[in-house]
Amino acid sequence: MQIGNVTIDNPVVLAPMAGVTDKAFRILAKEQGCGLVYTEMVSAKALTYNNKRTFDLIDLTDEQPPISVQLFGSEPQIMAEGAKIAEAYGASFIDINMGCPVPKVVKNREGSALMLEPQLAEAIVEEVVKSVKVPVTVKIRKGWDENNVVAVDFARRMEGAGASLIAVHGRTRCQMYSGRADWEIIAEVKKNVKIPVLGNGDIFKARDALEMMEKTGCDGVMVGRGAMGNPWLFAQIIALLNEGKEIPLPSVEDRILMAIRHARLSVKYSEEKVAIKEMRKHIGWYFKGLPHGARIRDAVNKVTTFEKLTDLLYGYLEEVNNRPSGDGE
Repeated sequence: MQIGNVTIDNPVVLAPMAGVTDKAFRILAKEQGCGLVYTEMVSAKALTYNNKRTFDLIDLTDEQPPISVQLFGSEPQIMAEGAKIAEAYGASFIDINMGCPVPKVVKNREGSALMLEPQLAEAIVEEVVKSVKVPVTVKIRKGWDENNVVAVDFARRMEGAGASLIAVHGRTRCQMYSGRADWEIIAEVKKNVKIPVLGNGDIFKARDALEMMEKTGCDGVMVGRGAMGNPWLFAQIIALLNEGKEIPLPSVEDRILMAIRHARLSVKYSEEKVAIKEMRKHIGWYFKGLPHGARIRDAVNKVTTFEKLTDLLYGYLEEVNNRPSGDGE
Protein backbone atom coordinates (compact mmCIF):
# COMPACT_ATOMS: atom_id res chain seq x y z
CA MET A 1 0.00 0.00 0.00
CA GLN A 2 1.37 3.39 -1.03
CA ILE A 3 0.91 6.38 1.31
CA GLY A 4 2.44 9.49 -0.20
CA ASN A 5 6.06 8.56 -0.94
CA VAL A 6 6.12 5.64 1.54
CA THR A 7 5.20 2.03 0.79
CA ILE A 8 3.94 -0.21 3.59
CA ASP A 9 4.19 -3.99 3.30
CA ASN A 10 0.56 -4.77 4.03
CA PRO A 11 -2.68 -2.89 4.77
CA VAL A 12 -3.00 -3.96 8.43
CA VAL A 13 -2.44 -1.06 10.81
CA LEU A 14 -2.27 -0.63 14.59
CA ALA A 15 -4.51 2.25 15.71
CA PRO A 16 -3.16 4.94 18.04
CA MET A 17 -4.49 4.29 21.56
CA ALA A 18 -3.57 6.45 24.53
CA GLY A 19 -2.06 4.38 27.33
CA VAL A 20 -1.85 1.30 25.10
CA THR A 21 0.29 1.71 21.98
CA ASP A 22 3.59 2.42 23.69
CA LYS A 23 6.94 1.17 22.41
CA ALA A 24 6.54 -2.33 23.90
CA PHE A 25 3.13 -2.83 22.32
CA ARG A 26 4.27 -1.44 18.96
CA ILE A 27 7.22 -3.87 18.90
CA LEU A 28 4.87 -6.81 19.55
CA ALA A 29 2.49 -5.67 16.80
CA LYS A 30 5.38 -5.38 14.33
CA GLU A 31 6.60 -8.85 15.25
CA GLN A 32 3.16 -10.15 14.28
CA GLY A 33 3.54 -8.56 10.84
CA CYS A 34 1.62 -5.31 11.34
CA GLY A 35 2.28 -3.08 8.31
CA LEU A 36 2.18 0.26 10.12
CA VAL A 37 2.04 1.22 13.79
CA TYR A 38 0.98 4.50 15.39
CA THR A 39 2.25 6.04 18.61
CA GLU A 40 -0.09 7.13 21.35
CA MET A 41 -1.42 10.62 20.68
CA VAL A 42 1.22 13.24 21.46
CA SER A 43 0.69 16.88 22.37
CA ALA A 44 2.38 19.10 19.77
CA LYS A 45 2.43 21.93 22.29
CA ALA A 46 4.20 19.79 24.90
CA LEU A 47 6.86 18.92 22.30
CA THR A 48 7.48 22.60 21.62
CA TYR A 49 7.80 23.13 25.39
CA ASN A 50 10.48 20.38 25.55
CA ASN A 51 8.42 18.28 27.96
CA LYS A 52 10.57 15.21 28.71
CA ARG A 53 7.67 12.83 29.29
CA THR A 54 6.21 13.81 25.93
CA PHE A 55 9.53 13.18 24.20
CA ASP A 56 9.47 9.65 25.66
CA LEU A 57 6.29 9.07 23.63
CA ILE A 58 8.14 9.75 20.36
CA ASP A 59 11.26 7.75 21.19
CA LEU A 60 11.36 5.25 18.33
CA THR A 61 14.71 3.63 19.24
CA ASP A 62 14.89 -0.14 18.46
CA GLU A 63 11.70 0.01 16.39
CA GLN A 64 11.26 -1.03 12.77
CA PRO A 65 9.76 1.64 10.50
CA PRO A 66 7.32 2.63 9.21
CA ILE A 67 5.97 4.32 12.35
CA SER A 68 3.42 7.12 12.45
CA VAL A 69 3.62 9.72 15.21
CA GLN A 70 0.14 11.02 16.00
CA LEU A 71 -0.06 14.64 17.11
CA PHE A 72 -2.96 16.54 18.62
CA GLY A 73 -3.49 20.26 18.98
CA SER A 74 -5.52 23.12 17.53
CA GLU A 75 -2.93 25.77 16.60
CA PRO A 76 -1.56 25.35 13.06
CA GLN A 77 1.88 26.84 13.75
CA ILE A 78 2.42 24.81 16.93
CA MET A 79 1.24 21.65 15.16
CA ALA A 80 3.79 22.38 12.41
CA GLU A 81 6.58 22.86 14.97
CA GLY A 82 5.61 19.63 16.74
CA ALA A 83 5.58 17.81 13.39
CA LYS A 84 9.13 18.98 12.62
CA ILE A 85 10.31 17.61 15.98
CA ALA A 86 8.55 14.25 15.41
CA GLU A 87 10.06 14.02 11.93
CA ALA A 88 13.53 14.66 13.36
CA TYR A 89 12.92 11.82 15.83
CA GLY A 90 12.33 9.39 12.97
CA ALA A 91 8.59 9.48 12.26
CA SER A 92 7.74 7.91 8.89
CA PHE A 93 4.39 9.75 8.94
CA ILE A 94 2.79 12.56 10.88
CA ASP A 95 -0.81 11.77 11.75
CA ILE A 96 -3.15 14.49 12.96
CA ASN A 97 -5.70 13.44 15.55
CA MET A 98 -9.16 14.70 14.61
CA GLY A 99 -11.01 11.80 16.20
CA CYS A 100 -10.25 11.67 19.93
CA PRO A 101 -13.59 12.03 21.77
CA VAL A 102 -12.44 12.54 25.37
CA PRO A 103 -13.73 15.73 27.05
CA LYS A 104 -10.35 17.08 28.18
CA VAL A 105 -9.19 17.04 24.54
CA VAL A 106 -12.31 18.34 22.79
CA LYS A 107 -12.77 21.22 25.26
CA ASN A 108 -9.54 22.69 23.82
CA ARG A 109 -10.87 22.51 20.23
CA GLU A 110 -8.66 19.46 19.66
CA GLY A 111 -9.34 15.88 18.57
CA SER A 112 -12.85 15.31 17.21
CA ALA A 113 -13.82 18.92 18.04
CA LEU A 114 -11.89 19.88 14.88
CA MET A 115 -14.62 18.19 12.83
CA LEU A 116 -16.83 21.10 13.91
CA GLU A 117 -14.24 23.57 12.56
CA PRO A 118 -13.28 22.36 9.08
CA GLN A 119 -11.47 25.58 8.13
CA LEU A 120 -9.22 25.35 11.19
CA ALA A 121 -8.64 21.67 10.44
CA GLU A 122 -7.64 22.54 6.85
CA ALA A 123 -5.24 25.22 8.10
CA ILE A 124 -3.59 22.71 10.46
CA VAL A 125 -3.08 20.13 7.71
CA GLU A 126 -1.76 22.73 5.25
CA GLU A 127 0.73 24.08 7.80
CA VAL A 128 1.97 20.63 8.82
CA VAL A 129 2.30 19.49 5.19
CA LYS A 130 4.45 22.56 4.45
CA SER A 131 6.67 21.93 7.46
CA VAL A 132 7.72 18.29 6.91
CA LYS A 133 8.92 16.00 4.12
CA VAL A 134 7.16 12.87 5.38
CA PRO A 135 3.51 12.17 4.43
CA VAL A 136 0.81 13.73 6.61
CA THR A 137 -2.30 11.71 7.43
CA VAL A 138 -5.50 12.44 9.34
CA LYS A 139 -7.67 10.30 11.61
CA ILE A 140 -11.33 11.33 11.78
CA ARG A 141 -14.69 10.07 12.96
CA LYS A 142 -18.07 9.78 11.27
CA GLY A 143 -18.91 13.22 12.67
CA TRP A 144 -19.72 14.96 15.92
CA ASP A 145 -23.18 13.40 16.38
CA GLU A 146 -25.92 11.96 14.18
CA ASN A 147 -26.99 15.50 13.25
CA ASN A 148 -23.45 16.33 12.16
CA VAL A 149 -22.32 13.40 10.00
CA VAL A 150 -19.65 15.28 8.06
CA ALA A 151 -17.00 12.64 7.34
CA VAL A 152 -17.32 12.72 3.54
CA ASP A 153 -17.05 16.50 3.10
CA PHE A 154 -14.43 16.69 5.84
CA ALA A 155 -12.29 13.99 4.22
CA ARG A 156 -12.45 15.84 0.90
CA ARG A 157 -11.24 18.98 2.63
CA MET A 158 -8.36 17.13 4.30
CA GLU A 159 -7.35 15.69 0.94
CA GLY A 160 -7.47 19.16 -0.57
CA ALA A 161 -5.28 20.48 2.25
CA GLY A 162 -2.59 17.92 1.40
CA ALA A 163 -3.32 14.82 3.50
CA SER A 164 -1.92 11.59 2.04
CA LEU A 165 -4.33 9.24 3.84
CA ILE A 166 -7.54 9.36 5.85
CA ALA A 167 -8.41 6.90 8.63
CA VAL A 168 -12.13 6.82 9.41
CA HIS A 169 -13.58 5.55 12.68
CA GLY A 170 -17.21 4.71 11.95
CA ARG A 171 -18.61 6.27 15.13
CA THR A 172 -19.55 9.83 16.00
CA ARG A 173 -17.84 11.71 18.81
CA CYS A 174 -21.00 11.46 20.91
CA GLN A 175 -21.01 7.66 20.55
CA MET A 176 -17.51 7.53 22.01
CA TYR A 177 -16.85 3.75 21.75
CA SER A 178 -20.42 2.53 22.24
CA GLY A 179 -22.83 0.96 19.77
CA ARG A 180 -21.84 -0.42 16.40
CA ALA A 181 -19.38 1.30 14.07
CA ASP A 182 -20.98 2.48 10.82
CA TRP A 183 -18.93 0.90 8.05
CA GLU A 184 -21.12 2.51 5.39
CA ILE A 185 -19.61 5.92 6.15
CA ILE A 186 -16.15 4.42 5.52
CA ALA A 187 -17.40 3.24 2.09
CA GLU A 188 -18.78 6.72 1.35
CA VAL A 189 -15.48 8.39 2.22
CA LYS A 190 -13.60 5.88 0.06
CA LYS A 191 -15.84 6.71 -2.93
CA ASN A 192 -15.26 10.43 -2.53
CA VAL A 193 -11.48 10.77 -2.16
CA LYS A 194 -8.53 9.64 -4.25
CA ILE A 195 -6.08 9.11 -1.37
CA PRO A 196 -5.99 5.81 0.57
CA VAL A 197 -8.62 5.26 3.26
CA LEU A 198 -8.23 3.12 6.38
CA GLY A 199 -11.36 1.68 7.97
CA ASN A 200 -11.51 1.63 11.77
CA GLY A 201 -14.10 0.25 14.18
CA ASP A 202 -15.22 -3.18 15.40
CA ILE A 203 -12.38 -5.35 14.10
CA PHE A 204 -12.07 -8.04 16.75
CA LYS A 205 -11.21 -11.04 14.60
CA ALA A 206 -9.61 -11.67 11.22
CA ARG A 207 -12.94 -12.18 9.45
CA ASP A 208 -14.07 -8.72 10.59
CA ALA A 209 -11.13 -7.17 8.72
CA LEU A 210 -11.86 -9.15 5.56
CA GLU A 211 -15.55 -8.22 5.75
CA MET A 212 -14.74 -4.53 6.26
CA MET A 213 -12.47 -4.43 3.24
CA GLU A 214 -15.04 -6.23 1.09
CA LYS A 215 -17.97 -4.07 2.24
CA THR A 216 -16.29 -0.67 2.21
CA GLY A 217 -13.58 -0.97 -0.44
CA CYS A 218 -11.17 0.62 2.04
CA ASP A 219 -7.47 0.31 1.29
CA GLY A 220 -6.55 -1.01 4.72
CA VAL A 221 -7.83 -1.77 8.19
CA MET A 222 -6.90 0.01 11.40
CA VAL A 223 -7.14 -2.29 14.42
CA GLY A 224 -7.68 -0.81 17.87
CA ARG A 225 -9.32 -2.45 20.88
CA GLY A 226 -9.35 -5.87 19.18
CA ALA A 227 -5.55 -6.02 19.54
CA MET A 228 -5.52 -5.38 23.30
CA GLY A 229 -4.16 -8.54 24.87
CA ASN A 230 -4.24 -10.04 21.38
CA PRO A 231 -1.28 -8.98 19.20
CA TRP A 232 -1.73 -12.22 17.22
CA LEU A 233 -4.71 -10.57 15.53
CA PHE A 234 -2.37 -8.85 13.06
CA ALA A 235 -0.84 -12.13 11.88
CA GLN A 236 -4.31 -13.69 11.68
CA ILE A 237 -5.65 -10.85 9.51
CA ILE A 238 -2.62 -10.87 7.20
CA ALA A 239 -2.83 -14.66 6.72
CA LEU A 240 -6.54 -14.44 5.89
CA LEU A 241 -6.13 -11.50 3.48
CA ASN A 242 -3.05 -12.88 1.70
CA GLU A 243 -3.61 -16.62 1.72
CA GLY A 244 -7.23 -17.15 2.76
CA LYS A 245 -5.76 -19.09 5.68
CA GLU A 246 -7.09 -19.05 9.23
CA ILE A 247 -4.42 -19.18 11.96
CA PRO A 248 -5.55 -21.02 15.11
CA LEU A 249 -6.23 -18.93 18.21
CA PRO A 250 -3.34 -18.72 20.69
CA SER A 251 -3.19 -21.36 23.42
CA VAL A 252 -3.24 -20.50 27.12
CA GLU A 253 0.54 -20.99 27.14
CA ASP A 254 0.94 -18.65 24.16
CA ARG A 255 -1.04 -15.99 25.99
CA ILE A 256 0.93 -16.25 29.22
CA LEU A 257 4.31 -16.26 27.46
CA MET A 258 3.29 -13.24 25.37
CA ALA A 259 2.19 -11.39 28.52
CA ILE A 260 5.62 -12.11 30.04
CA ARG A 261 7.40 -10.92 26.87
CA HIS A 262 5.24 -7.81 26.87
CA ALA A 263 6.18 -7.10 30.50
CA ARG A 264 9.87 -7.69 29.76
CA LEU A 265 9.78 -5.12 26.93
CA SER A 266 7.85 -2.66 29.10
CA VAL A 267 10.48 -2.88 31.84
CA LYS A 268 13.28 -2.52 29.27
CA TYR A 269 11.91 0.78 28.01
CA SER A 270 10.40 2.26 31.16
CA GLU A 271 11.06 2.51 34.88
CA GLU A 272 10.19 -0.87 36.42
CA LYS A 273 7.60 0.38 38.91
CA VAL A 274 5.81 2.42 36.23
CA ALA A 275 6.04 -0.39 33.66
CA ILE A 276 4.55 -3.01 36.00
CA LYS A 277 1.72 -0.67 36.95
CA GLU A 278 1.01 -0.08 33.23
CA MET A 279 1.08 -3.84 32.60
CA ARG A 280 -1.85 -4.46 34.95
CA LYS A 281 -4.43 -3.56 32.33
CA HIS A 282 -2.60 -5.55 29.65
CA ILE A 283 -2.51 -8.64 31.89
CA GLY A 284 -6.25 -8.22 32.36
CA TRP A 285 -6.71 -8.34 28.58
CA TYR A 286 -4.37 -11.33 28.11
CA PHE A 287 -6.29 -13.22 30.80
CA LYS A 288 -9.74 -12.42 29.45
CA GLY A 289 -11.77 -15.63 29.42
CA LEU A 290 -9.04 -17.79 30.99
CA PRO A 291 -9.79 -20.06 33.99
CA HIS A 292 -9.27 -18.25 37.30
CA GLY A 293 -8.50 -15.05 35.39
CA ALA A 294 -10.13 -12.83 38.02
CA ARG A 295 -7.92 -14.29 40.75
CA ILE A 296 -4.77 -13.66 38.70
CA ARG A 297 -5.85 -10.11 37.85
CA ASP A 298 -6.36 -9.36 41.54
CA ALA A 299 -2.93 -10.78 42.38
CA VAL A 300 -1.27 -8.82 39.54
CA ASN A 301 -2.68 -5.59 40.93
CA LYS A 302 -0.61 -6.08 44.08
CA VAL A 303 2.67 -6.83 42.28
CA THR A 304 5.29 -4.08 41.83
CA THR A 305 8.33 -5.86 40.34
CA PHE A 306 8.99 -7.76 37.12
CA GLU A 307 10.37 -10.73 39.09
CA LYS A 308 7.19 -11.09 41.16
CA LEU A 309 5.01 -10.64 38.09
CA THR A 310 6.83 -13.38 36.17
CA ASP A 311 6.77 -15.69 39.21
CA LEU A 312 3.00 -15.22 39.34
CA LEU A 313 2.52 -15.83 35.60
CA TYR A 314 4.83 -18.84 35.40
CA GLY A 315 3.11 -20.21 38.49
CA TYR A 316 -0.26 -19.88 36.77
CA LEU A 317 1.13 -21.60 33.66
CA GLU A 318 2.42 -24.51 35.74
CA GLU A 319 -0.97 -24.75 37.44
CA VAL A 320 -2.73 -24.85 34.05
CA ASN A 321 -0.36 -27.46 32.65
CA ASN A 322 -0.84 -29.70 35.69
CA ARG A 323 -4.60 -29.30 35.84
CA PRO A 324 -6.56 -32.44 34.92
CA SER A 325 -8.31 -32.18 31.56
CA GLY A 326 -11.77 -30.64 31.81
CA ASP A 327 -11.08 -28.73 35.02
CA GLY A 328 -12.74 -25.34 34.53
CA GLU A 329 -13.31 -22.41 36.91
